[in-house]
Amino acid sequence: MSLGPLLTEVILAFCLAVTLLYRYGNPFRQHIIVTLSVLIAWYFSLLIIFVLPLDVSSTVFRQCVELNIHNKSTISPIENSTVKPPTTCKEPWSSVPENVFPNLWRVVYWTSQFLTWLILPLMQSYIKAGDFSVRGKLKTALIDNAIYYGSYLFICGVLLIYIALKPGLDLDGPKLKAIASSASNTWGLFLLVLLLGYALVEVPRGLWNASKPGYTLHYSYFKAAKVSMEKCEAEETVDDILESLQAASVAINPGHPFHRNLETIFQKVPAELKDRMNRRQLPADTPLDVPSEKALIRLHGQTIKALQTLQRTETQWGVLVNNIIDLEDVAKNQASHDKRFKPTYPVLRPFLIRLIFNPTVEWYWKCFLKSYVQKVAAVAAACLSLAVVWSEVTFFNKSPVLSLFAQFVNIAKAKYDYFTIEVLSTLIIAYLCYCAYSTVLKIRLLNLYYLAPHHQTNEYSLIFSGMMFCRLTPPMCLNFLGLIHMDSHIIKTHILETHYTQVMGHMDVISIISDGFNIYFPMAILAFCLATYFSLGSRLLSMLGFQQFLGDDELTSDLVEEGRELIKRERRKRQRMEESMSRRREFQERFNSSGTASRYRTSRQSSDTVRSLKRDDSTESARAGLLGDFEPSEYYVGTTFGNEGYGANSRVDRDYHSGDLPDLTIEGTRAYSTNSTRVGNPPRGIFDDI
Repeated sequence: MSLGPLLTEVILAFCLAVTLLYRYGNPFRQHIIVTLSVLIAWYFSLLIIFVLPLDVSSTVFRQCVELNIHNKSTISPIENSTVKPPTTCKEPWSSVPENVFPNLWRVVYWTSQFLTWLILPLMQSYIKAGDFSVRGKLKTALIDNAIYYGSYLFICGVLLIYIALKPGLDLDGPKLKAIASSASNTWGLFLLVLLLGYALVEVPRGLWNASKPGYTLHYSYFKAAKVSMEKCEAEETVDDILESLQAASVAINPGHPFHRNLETIFQKVPAELKDRMNRRQLPADTPLDVPSEKALIRLHGQTIKALQTLQRTETQWGVLVNNIIDLEDVAKNQASHDKRFKPTYPVLRPFLIRLIFNPTVEWYWKCFLKSYVQKVAAVAAACLSLAVVWSEVTFFNKSPVLSLFAQFVNIAKAKYDYFTIEVLSTLIIAYLCYCAYSTVLKIRLLNLYYLAPHHQTNEYSLIFSGMMFCRLTPPMCLNFLGLIHMDSHIIKTHILETHYTQVMGHMDVISIISDGFNIYFPMAILAFCLATYFSLGSRLLSMLGFQQFLGDDELTSDLVEEGRELIKRERRKRQRMEESMSRRREFQERFNSSGTASRYRTSRQSSDTVRSLKRDDSTESARAGLLGDFEPSEYYVGTTFGNEGYGANSRVDRDYHSGDLPDLTIEGTRAYSTNSTRVGNPPRGIFDDI
């Protein structure tokens, strides 16, 4: 026995979770409770994916041992000459002590369920609550979740009454645990089937379309037009919020009891939006009555939601503009005769990367090889999708075995090839996870949530992603065990199951779920895949007024042209900004190189240093006096600059807004500011506004 493979998987899962959280979140600005909760949710979800293949190979070995014991017990002395003796089972290379997997799964599963159904929803509701006290926020969060889970509690109550009235059936601890886990898994399986029905078609098709730069560019123009409209709507909503805040600030004097609450709301508003609010005049018909406490609470919640929406849309806009510029560069360089890639905005990379990934290599990769690699990946993904759909439709049939994945596992099982079993299991689970997780945040109804790289995802979206990962991973893994015929309740045969299934339990007490929904509902994946393949959902949404990318639609062509014009306008903005920065830098270099400037700098060097320090101190003092030790730049975030994204801590962002000349080279990367640098994340901690 060796704990090496298991420890390796545990460490890899943790490193991947930390890396993803660092890439998408900002642990230095988010509250430690949010960071730890999301990290545990992501880590335990990834741990199930990484460790389950080891449990599968261990179960194959235990099944072999049990079969040998059974054969030895059934061989009689008379039959010794005719019955083939039992074979010797080979122990897997990743074998661990018997009690390791049960204890691991109990901790991982029940902790993730506690997080996803209790802790994370309360935290999410707490963050968006508009109350001004801890007690008020907790009360609002409890009411919000009580309404949300009312339907689930009603269903559980009906099931418990049904079980209690059923003759000859007694409820005990294990059965109640099975009811709780099965109710969660049934909810997750329902959502999983919907997601996979879309993703199993869209992932291969997306990879294939991505191999066609022209198609991808047109689709990006279409998305740019839609995101621009969403951004304009978000800006209008924020303008309405600012008008309400301005009216409230006029009505509430500094000595008023509500003035502290109003300051709490203003702490959420970035400095630039405050300046814009102070410059505008209120309409003459604006009511200036003192708002009630409930009105301020409602205004606080609306402010949080509006700023989150504006931040999301501006982040999407900045990322999308950079992607479109890259695609336009590829289209322009494909006609290059010297086969050297020439980007619009050159990126200064480290010397080693420049040496390996030189302009010639970059041209061959982006203009030639990348499309072929994407086509190969699309074909491989299509084959995996077909295998998943076929196995989902036929996995309940035991004889003959029609599930492709069950056949592959049986072939490897016969040869005691545990390594192949683990690799195959990891590949299947990883593909299912990629399809499900990549689709969650693309749903139109979940438009409030967006995972943005470069530390630009807000706490609300991070918590939502942790909730969804914890809810989708367990039913996905149980569904995978059914695909490879390691769930006795699927194939209706008594076999030794994985430790994961034993910890999860079965819904034996309610046959309509155990024998009906959990077995036959996954077959609906085929219907959802066909609807996705023929774009029935997109065409229906387009008929209802939701713009969808349809090649034969006139509205699609209009949005593509609108997006192209928007990108041209954004290019002109960036070029003007680059020229302005260039002129300023050239003027400074010319001024610094003159003798007069040198003498002037020598005589005033110390005094300038002191003066700059005094200026910064006075600025900070003014901010602290106005907002109560509140630093606006902490809530200020930039979405993306050039080919990289930088947050509120970037030197370009700070210098630009303080009026100093920004240095365009940051850690070897040329940065170009966009107009999407106004909105900041909520405060660093979820308790900062109390």
